[in-house]
Amino acid sequence: MKNNDAIATVMGIFEARGGDEYHGEAVSQLQHAVQAAELARNLFPNDPEFILAAFLHDFGHICVEQSAESMMGQFGVVKHELVGADAVRALGFSEKTAQLVAAHVAAKRYLVSTDQAYLEALSPASKITLMHQGGVMTPVELAAFEADPLFEQHIMLRRIDEQAKSTEHTFESIEWIENLMQEVLN
Repeated sequence: MKNNDAIATVMGIFEARGGDEYHGEAVSQLQHAVQAAELARNLFPNDPEFILAAFLHDFGHICVEQSAESMMGQFGVVKHELVGADAVRALGFSEKTAQLVAAHVAAKRYLVSTDQAYLEALSPASKITLMHQGGVMTPVELAAFEADPLFEQHIMLRRIDEQAKSTEHTFESIEWIENLMQEVLN
C-alpha cells in the first residue's frame, strides 16, 4: 500500500470510529489513542515506531466490522491486539510497531501476574477484559514474555495504555501524528 493511502486509511478509520466509546472507559477511542501517543512521545521522543504503536495499539477495536462473534461482550473485539497488529503490518508500518501492538495485551497479563498493585489499579472494564484475554500468565508464559527483546517497551506501552484515560485531557490537532506516520512510512 502506498504511504499516503495507508495514512488516509488510518485517519479515515479514526474519523469514522474514533468517537466510539473506549469500551467501558470515559474516553473515546481517539482520545485514548492520542493520549497514549502523547505520553509515548514524552517518554521516547526519538522512537517514532514506539509512538505510533502507542497511537495504534487499540486499532484492532475500530478497524474491523464488529459482530456478536467478534466481541468480548460490550468490551471490544476479541484478540484486538492481533487484529490490530495484522492491520498495522498490512498498512506498511514496521514490524517493531506491529509487535508492540500485538503484545500490549500480553503485557497486561504479565503485569497482573507479577504486580499486585497493578492488578488492583486496573479499571473495572480492564478487569473484565482480562478474563477474556487469558487472565494471569503461567510460569512458562512469564519466562517467554520476559525473553522478548522488546520486553521493556511492551511493559512501558502497557503502562501508557493504563494512563491514557484522562477525561480532562484535550488536544488541538493530530496533524503531528499524520506527519510522524509520513516520516516513518517513507
